[in-house]
Amino acid sequence: MAPDTPVIVGIGESIDRPFAIASAKEPLTLMAEAVRAADADAGVGLLGQVDALDVVSIVSWRYADVAASLCAELDIAPRTRAFHEVGGESPIGLLHEAALRIARGESKVALVCGAEAQHSAARAKREGEMPPWTPFARDAPSPLRGADIVHPLALRHGLSTPTQVYPLFEMASAAAWGQSPEEARAESGTLWARYAKAAAENPRTWMRKAPTAHEIVTPSEANRLIAWPYTKLMVANPAVNQGAAVIVTSLEVARAAGIPDQRMIHILGGAAASEPRDFLARDGFAGSPAQDAVLAAASALAPGGFDALELYSCFPCVPKMARRSLGLGPDVEPSVTGGLTFFGGPLSNYMLHAACAMVRVLRGGGTGLLYGQGEFVTKHHALVLSREPGVPIAPGYSVQAAADARRGPVPELVEPEPGPATLESATVLYQRDGSVDRGVVVLRTLEGARTLATVPSEDSETLALITGEARFPVGLIGTINDQGQWSPQ
Repeated sequence: MAPDTPVIVGIGESIDRPFAIASAKEPLTLMAEAVRAADADAGVGLLGQVDALDVVSIVSWRYADVAASLCAELDIAPRTRAFHEVGGESPIGLLHEAALRIARGESKVALVCGAEAQHSAARAKREGEMPPWTPFARDAPSPLRGADIVHPLALRHGLSTPTQVYPLFEMASAAAWGQSPEEARAESGTLWARYAKAAAENPRTWMRKAPTAHEIVTPSEANRLIAWPYTKLMVANPAVNQGAAVIVTSLEVARAAGIPDQRMIHILGGAAASEPRDFLARDGFAGSPAQDAVLAAASALAPGGFDALELYSCFPCVPKMARRSLGLGPDVEPSVTGGLTFFGGPLSNYMLHAACAMVRVLRGGGTGLLYGQGEFVTKHHALVLSREPGVPIAPGYSVQAAADARRGPVPELVEPEPGPATLESATVLYQRDGSVDRGVVVLRTLEGARTLATVPSEDSETLALITGEARFPVGLIGTINDQGQWSPQ
């Protein structure tokens, strides 16, 4: 093995369940705690040698320069430090970049960390109490939101958040796989119950109870519908206070420090690719060419298969698509962490917690896959870790060309006009009291263009068709009226 082979040597996590806002820990504190835990896990005091710091996006609190504040808190002075953009895949990309810098000899000890305190921040806002944290930096750039990147047509129809958009992929993919709504919901429940079980066995989890598959998919007073077919227990839970950190170094530095080989986890490499940022500019909603290309490239790094998986789990459609991309059966064990619903979904930082969980598993042996994605099934990054070394890490990881080659023609996007249109996908959005807000349908015109229309809450017949048990309405022909509303013929 080359002396500059990148290895993970330290992992750390933090969690905070305060009784009062006055005692709540801010993201900076949670992050510092996780970093110190990672340094203790490495066991040789590497923190003072950190020469590169990457901080995952923080949404729950805004800092003027959180990387500088963390350096001051930890008394470290890395040559480079950076705070990064929002993205569920970003921790995987940051770990990959840290490994490549080490392999090129540009860095010796790299630190990747992040934290969120959305649970306490939201509670403080509800109670009208300012937490005793670092002053909120109102002049700092605000994090990117879904409404900032979706098409104006989607925004007008209420499709601007993940909970409103991912159900479109759920319906389209399940229909393409030939499933009935009942079969698709059963698969989601079974898969999500496995995430819940992994979370219940993880002492660092946010939700300690593991609900059953039936409880997860069945609407109830405590499990309201969010957007058809997703209930509260089927979507990511960002209202958590959690932090995580990972230390990456070279084999040479690790051995010189006295870290045993069996404590090191090798970063074998990975792949990344993206879809068009506007989800309405995709060739379809039944899959993701970028996801397919990324997971194919990652699988090539592990010809013997994976002993452990972490399939990103903001909504059920993502790991359901991913396990098919990987050629895995319905008995897949999708997580070593517990998922964004049950372990907790600290916004962009979940996959850093997943990296910590994967390292703990792989120290016992084997090869693991970390797969994260961001925005609206848009950005995909996979990383392969192993207890055993492999071939030297490749200098690049983009498989964008392979993703683009898999993509079909993208339909023209047009404003809805009265006339016939075929349903491509759909969802129903619900209010907090469980009543229907409206239905939203993605349609194809007779000319093949794509458009959007609504289904009003009083059109119970069409809403029942969208949420029916018999079959998905994908491919159903209907009519757009002069108010931009769609109903079947």
